[in-house]
Amino acid sequence: MPILKSHYNPPLIFKSGHFSTIHSGLYRSVTGVYQKRKRITLNDQDFIDLDWSYAAYQKNVSKLIVILHGLEGNAQRSYIKGTAKIFNRNGYDAVAMNLRSCSGEPNKLFRSYNAGASEDLREVMEYIVTNYPQYNHIVLKGFSLGGNMLLKYLGEPIPIPEEIKAAIAISVPCQLEGSLQQMRRLENYLYNRMFIKHLHEKLKDKHKAFPSLIKLEDIKKANSMLHIDNLYTSVAHGFEDAFDYYKKCSSRQFIPYIKIPTLLINAKNDSFLSECCFPIEEAEKNENFYLEMPKYGGHVGFYDIDDVYYNEKRAFDFATLA
Repeated sequence: MPILKSHYNPPLIFKSGHFSTIHSGLYRSVTGVYQKRKRITLNDQDFIDLDWSYAAYQKNVSKLIVILHGLEGNAQRSYIKGTAKIFNRNGYDAVAMNLRSCSGEPNKLFRSYNAGASEDLREVMEYIVTNYPQYNHIVLKGFSLGGNMLLKYLGEPIPIPEEIKAAIAISVPCQLEGSLQQMRRLENYLYNRMFIKHLHEKLKDKHKAFPSLIKLEDIKKANSMLHIDNLYTSVAHGFEDAFDYYKKCSSRQFIPYIKIPTLLINAKNDSFLSECCFPIEEAEKNENFYLEMPKYGGHVGFYDIDDVYYNEKRAFDFATLA
């Protein structure tokens, strides 16, 4: 489809990509979303926790939104609850998928999650359509790493359930190596250190559970995302090295094969994204794929004045038209 014109024009201070990113991540608070947890056992005997919230004052709900968080996120993040809130208010139940090891408890296996673990999303969707047949209209929404997983899932050569009618992806590093290089820039130093700190804690848990598979001294030496992906992500998930992981799991290569209406919103001032993360050519050639590139928004930002963020309004509007 043609590139969509964006009408996002936030207040002056939120035109700063960094301010928008930091405010959304650290200072936004979403109330009025009440989640109920359901744990499911995967085929490999690991588990994933799903956090459900429900349409307000409605019975016999037939619509559902499934939401995926980003790197080191969880279902309690404000951007997840903000999406659940607008959909709950408009007749949708919502389920937020905590990726492996992200629900407050270490997962059982040495592997955990990664940007390309679409097999986990596939298994969750199979569980939902099998156990909740009342949902005949399902919408998917993914943020950042979760958005990459979502786009990859949609474009893989495996049929998706017919109940899935539309998808929305926000702030997606759809070319992973390009995003890695972007994260190494000085302007992203603080974000980078924050992610590495959180990932080190996760890796220490892996060392405690699997001391023969990962050594504490190697974790301490892994002082960059590339080192972590070489030390753990690629090894635990069956890739040759970090670059093999980036190559095989980048979702941009899967976009041409997406067959349902899908919207990607990537802000031009998102400091996490390289030029390779704006799939303009793919959008021009695939009638099912819509690309919106607002001038502002930062990374998973998109503040709006009534505390319903722009990406949330756009996601609901897009789902309604699908």
